[in-house]
Amino acid sequence: MATAGSPTYVLGVGMTKFIKPRGQVDYPAMGFEAGVKALVDAELNYDDVDQGVACYAYGDSTSGQRVFYQFGMTGIPIYNVNNNCSTGSTGLFMARQFCASGLANVVLVVGFEKMFPGSLQTFYKDRTNPLDKSYKMMHSTRGMDPKAPGAAQLFGNAGREYMEKYGATDEDFAEIARVNHEHSQRNPYSQFRDVYTREQIMKSPMIHSPLTKLQCCPTSDGAAAAVVVSQSFLDSHPHLKSRAILIAGQAMSSDTPALYNASAIELVGADMTRRAAATALSQASVSASSLKLVELHDCFSANELITLDALGLCAPGKAHEMVRAGDITYGGKCVVNPSGGLISKGHPLGATGLAQCAELVWHLRGWAGERNVEGVEAALQHNLGLGGAAVVTVYKRGDGRGSKKVEGEAERVGGREYNPATEARGLQKGEAEKAVSRTMASKYMLEDVGSPEKESRL
Repeated sequence: MATAGSPTYVLGVGMTKFIKPRGQVDYPAMGFEAGVKALVDAELNYDDVDQGVACYAYGDSTSGQRVFYQFGMTGIPIYNVNNNCSTGSTGLFMARQFCASGLANVVLVVGFEKMFPGSLQTFYKDRTNPLDKSYKMMHSTRGMDPKAPGAAQLFGNAGREYMEKYGATDEDFAEIARVNHEHSQRNPYSQFRDVYTREQIMKSPMIHSPLTKLQCCPTSDGAAAAVVVSQSFLDSHPHLKSRAILIAGQAMSSDTPALYNASAIELVGADMTRRAAATALSQASVSASSLKLVELHDCFSANELITLDALGLCAPGKAHEMVRAGDITYGGKCVVNPSGGLISKGHPLGATGLAQCAELVWHLRGWAGERNVEGVEAALQHNLGLGGAAVVTVYKRGDGRGSKKVEGEAERVGGREYNPATEARGLQKGEAEKAVSRTMASKYMLEDVGSPEKESRL
């Protein structure tokens, strides 16, 4: 569960805008854009990369190679990862292990997803659903609603249990969604940037009580990427240290028998979150109560409430009180999901964990503009996949200081002339040339990449 070894850093991040699934952009273009942006942000070339990790939940085998071969065909190991909704952060976890153990100095992680419109569906109908036992447990304890999506029922039932045990109300869940939608108006990458009142959220179509439509994340197309480097690599490139963000603690956990103890809250992985958070926070020597900035897995507003509790951001059973006190937004105890979260930013499964990483890196660098959270000494990322896997990561600035908003720094990196944290542009002229391999690029692989205008269709 724990990761040991030498320090590792996120040196570069990049992402595309998240959009509605509409088939206009295919996954190779999405992954290429995000990966190029991350390499340019790190001021590295693909020839510097020792290993590659591709993250996606929907796609054929070796889709990762189809994306990575556009950067270059350098013969490095490329891994394809699918861990449900925590796929992107699982790839990040792997990259840290590679660099911490000395197996690699530079790892490029790219997450991408081309999804189908509507709620998630089981793709394979001729074999056992990996969540069959979870659905069977839900049916025996809470029943099944044939009209509601399965995931909404699992998380909605967890919300109902929190209400029954601790006194949360429908208004608390709606307030979580209101905050996330309000945050998203400042995120140029967000799929939705509309702001709603709590009453509008509660009056939107009911999906599975207490969850209304505006409390559920959408399916999305999009990509995100990160460059992870070792301490030895950073030491040999001291001019890059000012932007490097330390992975101070990280843990990945899967389920224990607590999953099937007849609790709806445990059935959606709360136990995984508790254990991963405890380990990651311990590694980073950080207390949950001191955190001022968190990106967590709010696939539904109910899961945000449960996760606030499981991460230890509040006393047990008091997450709804934290919400009512305004302690999940600006001016409160902790800013949760300044990106807008999955509910408003969107949820392309393979990209989500890496998009969370990008958001926190931008804040710690001080690049996030009007949404920037200042004075942050440690930021926490939580990504959850049913079935299951939970990954919790704690980040700190490499220099040990708190975050502070800065102007002009982002624009000077890699000659891009804009701040990627506050402006969602496509690939700019010359960026691809800086990122792709100088010695092992394949013209055949790149012949359909096209112009920057074509590359920026997201």
